[in-house]
Amino acid sequence: VLRISAKTGEGVEEVLDAIVERIPPPEGDPEAPARALVFDSSYDQYRGVVAFVRVVDGRFQTREGLRAMAAGTRFEAEELGFFSPDRSPTPTLEAGEVGYVVTGLKDVSRLRVGDTLTSARGASEPLPGYKDVKPTVFAGLYPTDSDDYPELRDALEKLKLNDASLFYEPETSQALGFGFRCGFLGLLHMDIVRERLEREFDLDLLVTAPNVAYRVISADGRETEVHSPADMPREFERVEEPYIRATTIVPKEYVGTVMELNNDRRGRFHHLEYLSEERVMLSYDLPLAEIVYDYYDQLKSRTKGYASFDYDVIGFEEGDLVRVDVLLAGEPVDALSLIVHRQGAYERGRALVDRLREEIPRQLFDVPVQAAIGSRVIARETIKAKRKDVLAKCYGGDVTRKRKLLERQKKGKKRMKQVGQVEVPQEAFLAVLNLEGDKR
Repeated sequence: VLRISAKTGEGVEEVLDAIVERIPPPEGDPEAPARALVFDSSYDQYRGVVAFVRVVDGRFQTREGLRAMAAGTRFEAEELGFFSPDRSPTPTLEAGEVGYVVTGLKDVSRLRVGDTLTSARGASEPLPGYKDVKPTVFAGLYPTDSDDYPELRDALEKLKLNDASLFYEPETSQALGFGFRCGFLGLLHMDIVRERLEREFDLDLLVTAPNVAYRVISADGRETEVHSPADMPREFERVEEPYIRATTIVPKEYVGTVMELNNDRRGRFHHLEYLSEERVMLSYDLPLAEIVYDYYDQLKSRTKGYASFDYDVIGFEEGDLVRVDVLLAGEPVDALSLIVHRQGAYERGRALVDRLREEIPRQLFDVPVQAAIGSRVIARETIKAKRKDVLAKCYGGDVTRKRKLLERQKKGKKRMKQVGQVEVPQEAFLAVLNLEGDKR
């Protein structure tokens, strides 16, 4: 350990000498065709995308035509430079150097992190390891005030300039109005995007329950990727869901509780390894859909915060999945639909209708709340009607007067039930998000 003080300057020379001694020099061929790895990028309002690169082979020059090998994007290097720590322009970047390239591109998605830059007629083989980023978690973003829809659209466009992995498309819900269906890399990415939209753009948002992408194979063999429960077809041959390899490092006294949690979430045990006398590494294969709700919160609470969790998507596997629809007064509410495993469908449906009965305000007529798989209702609750006392003005007289008023009220309620609509408050949709945590 080196003693250093940035305030007084003590030990700075020793640190610089230690960097040269301890860190191996970069490997690369200065005479080979130019290749550079894009490890980060930023967006400048006036100069476009600025790519941060590490030059592996060859050399780059200002005003030279460049090409991104994976994306196929072509552009001219408007400026090259180093970080010292501010941007310092230079005419060339050579093998082993780290710097930046001002591309002039106005769309961040055209130049992705991990891509290989080369000259227009340069290398034929890209640097190894690049993978195209695909969203794995999907959720609907809706403004609580429908008048804020244009502001949300503009905010997502600006956010997309800095975050090429964000995917969104317009979506309309009968209950929530106009909004966007967004794709995220994971739950943390979803939380970051929501926080940025609310803080940087001063938006009040409603986020629907997150779900994953499913592959639906029809009877004729056609494969469709479904991002929303509302898009799930009624009839299909089979459904495949994404699986992850989850790695958890915990103190040995919490191994049993973590294994119980993983087994409850349809996990398959992969292997167990003792890293030390006190720490254990558990590896499980889990459906991604089982961790997008509250898995991380459950893991932290059961291990008192000592668990470390990481996962990698390993592919798709066939699952016995069904779509659970919610019907209010006989009308389906698409934003409350769920895709769940058949084994837990009744449990989820029962918990959902119980919660909605508490959250939806009473109307002037009875409102049935039903959870159904296809045409089969699996759970039902009834929100009882408000009752106006129409007999208050009858302080005596013949009983037929009272019966006449009650019959008139009954006819009015029947007519209202035919034309009346049930408004679903935002609390009901938030209740769906919290359903999993309360149930457990």
